[in-house]
Amino acid sequence: MSQAPQVGTQAPGFTAEVIGGSYEAVTRVSLADFKGETLVLYFYPKDDTPGCTKQACALRDGWSDISAKARILGVSIDPIKSHQKFITKYSLPFPILSDPDHQVAEAYGVWVEKSMYGKTYMGVERTTFVIGKDGKIKAILPKVKPDEHFAKLQALL
Repeated sequence: MSQAPQVGTQAPGFTAEVIGGSYEAVTRVSLADFKGETLVLYFYPKDDTPGCTKQACALRDGWSDISAKARILGVSIDPIKSHQKFITKYSLPFPILSDPDHQVAEAYGVWVEKSMYGKTYMGVERTTFVIGKDGKIKAILPKVKPDEHFAKLQALL
């Protein structure tokens, strides 16, 4: 597990496959591809689960407002095929990065030990990073609740 970047520091670089939004086919993207744009990287645990669906649909429903202010990339460890189903099922207008080896999640410090029903396991902690046009972290929403995510993000942009 690595330390999460802090506000004001350079965002960790990444390269990963993405699908959805303006990427009709599976494409490899890097942080450098978004230079000069405000980028929202929102990490979530799993496609098509109640909380993650609520979070994604809130972004979809407020898309016209939020997309005018920033590019949005969802990030989870699910494979591209799962992302395609999730995007199609809920008509999500933004792309989702596939991070099956959790390298991006580790670079951002959100690959953490979690526990459920007394069992511990490693997983993604729901966290959002706003990366400025200069490539530095402008804001972080750690452990954000799905119902509050959109409003808190909208207030930051």
